[in-house]
Amino acid sequence: MARTAPTFSIGIEEEYLLVDRDSLALREAPDEMMEACRAELEGQVSPEYLQCQIEIGTRVCANVSEARDDLKRLRASVAKNAKDFGLAPIAASCHPFASWKDQHHVNKDRYNDLRRDLAGVVRRMLICGMHVHVGISDPDTRIDLVNQLSYFLPHLLAMSASSPFWQGEDTGLASYRLTVFDNLPRTGLPPQLGSWSEYERSVQALVDIGVIEDSSKIWWDLRPSARFPTIEARICDVQPRLEDTLSLAALIQCLTRMLWRLKAKNQRWRLYDNFLVGENRWRAQRYGVSGGLIDFGQGEIVEFDALLEEMIELTAEDAQFLGCQAEVEHARTILSGGVAADRQRAVFQDSIQAEKPKEEALRDVVRHLVDSFHEGL
Repeated sequence: MARTAPTFSIGIEEEYLLVDRDSLALREAPDEMMEACRAELEGQVSPEYLQCQIEIGTRVCANVSEARDDLKRLRASVAKNAKDFGLAPIAASCHPFASWKDQHHVNKDRYNDLRRDLAGVVRRMLICGMHVHVGISDPDTRIDLVNQLSYFLPHLLAMSASSPFWQGEDTGLASYRLTVFDNLPRTGLPPQLGSWSEYERSVQALVDIGVIEDSSKIWWDLRPSARFPTIEARICDVQPRLEDTLSLAALIQCLTRMLWRLKAKNQRWRLYDNFLVGENRWRAQRYGVSGGLIDFGQGEIVEFDALLEEMIELTAEDAQFLGCQAEVEHARTILSGGVAADRQRAVFQDSIQAEKPKEEALRDVVRHLVDSFHEGL
């Protein structure tokens, strides 16, 4: 009997930083602000690890159009309530000039346990990410698609890179966030697993020893969700602009369906060792879209615009089926205008050329991020 096709439902989680509207430095979220957000958003908002962070999550959405409506509502609510307290949210994976040493974690059991277990490593976690869930009900299919989708994780990272600055310095990287996050255990590319039962046995081995309490402490770039019947892509930096978030989410949804479609025809994407995919992951982390990625089939580095056109062509049938052609094709706009890291650097350089002090140039970058958050709301 044929298996039922997955729903390919979609859900998006984003983490934001809160800044003072005047100084543009990080500020802790007041309890009253969090209460106002909770009252409006009914369980779709929560604190994150640090007191200057806030996390939102869309409902389970049938398509990207539904996700747009919900994400727009969530972003608008956070922005409105933050403004009432003299704050503004920014959706960038690192604050351009803040120091992690000045931040404090939220006093909750889960975060207190993280602070104890991960010690000094977790103190540097002044970073924000974006997670995209795609609904796949069959567990073994989830594992099979995770194995294949891993190939495209560097492509998604390159387009999402939004963290070039760290503690007031240009790191030279497009995504410095991963440099910080990779210090945690159980991160990075997912291993290639043969089945859902193999995955469960591996997780249970750590649970039985008492190393972790459940699979939510597995923080791979791509994983079967710990809570939902979904594949959860966790590789992306968070996006300053709403439409860029939706474009990346649409690509993840379409790539997943494309690989499922191949599987239904007894075909599959070639699996490459993590050693090779990891090289592309580094290139994406370092250069964003400007350095190209290795095409292992061709055996050469290919410019990113050509790789994007290939992805758009590969997923054309899926984008049409899912009704997200416009969002997928918006990725071309991301490339032509520069990814978020490129835009931040451009603002900084314009300010330096205008003979502004470095500290003011960095504040200009944050102003740019505040403005970007409000685009489309």
